[in-house]
Amino acid sequence: MRRFLVATAALAALAAGPLQAQDEPMPASIEGAVSDASRPEADRQLDANRHPAEVLLFAGVEPGWRIADLAAGSGYYSRVLSTAVGSDGHVYTMNPTWVAERFAETDAGLAAFAGERDNLTHFSSTIETFGDNVDGPLDAVFMVLFYHDTAWDGTDRVAMNNGVFEALRPGGVYIVVDHHAVAGSGLEVVETLHRIDEASVIAEAEAAGFVLDGSSDMLANPDDSREISPFDPSIRRQTDRFVLRFRKPE
Repeated sequence: MRRFLVATAALAALAAGPLQAQDEPMPASIEGAVSDASRPEADRQLDANRHPAEVLLFAGVEPGWRIADLAAGSGYYSRVLSTAVGSDGHVYTMNPTWVAERFAETDAGLAAFAGERDNLTHFSSTIETFGDNVDGPLDAVFMVLFYHDTAWDGTDRVAMNNGVFEALRPGGVYIVVDHHAVAGSGLEVVETLHRIDEASVIAEAEAAGFVLDGSSDMLANPDDSREISPFDPSIRRQTDRFVLRFRKPE
């Protein structure tokens, strides 16, 4: 069952009582994007733990949407999003400058893939200024498994979240997926364990003007202690992860 948790605008409200479970049919555009035969086999092998179709459904992705995939890495989500939004949509796939330089071969592969698709634009920049490379308002911004990195790599997160807010149309969504840290730990282990406290992300996004519109446990793993690195072989690709949907008010 695809279960989604509809949340209120504050973390306190999330803890106040039971959340509403909701089943939704999977749109053909998303099913087709995930089953696309052109996806690399390495990406397909990650699907069982990443649930890309469910994440796109949770985000509300539709054909024609304009989306930025921030810190896209090798482009796992960029590829799926590009197919899901179709020829009338567009995906801006970016890597922060330091990521593009450190992982030059991976970034070059993403750039080459973008060159094969008319609805995909690749660039690298500081994450705070990604909006300078985007044409027109966006329907969604994705940041998957990278928010914790922005808390140790020198990113001005106030400018980053303000930039995301400004780049989105009214009603647009900001999707953040990351590895859970122990609740209440704040930013203490963002560099050592590559995890972040969900409450810190919520507080920072709300400070930029976003409303917490939804939270899902689709990537939860109660067996994860949250006290070891995601790169530890015992938990690699199976961490307890939060999925948050912020919305820019209409």
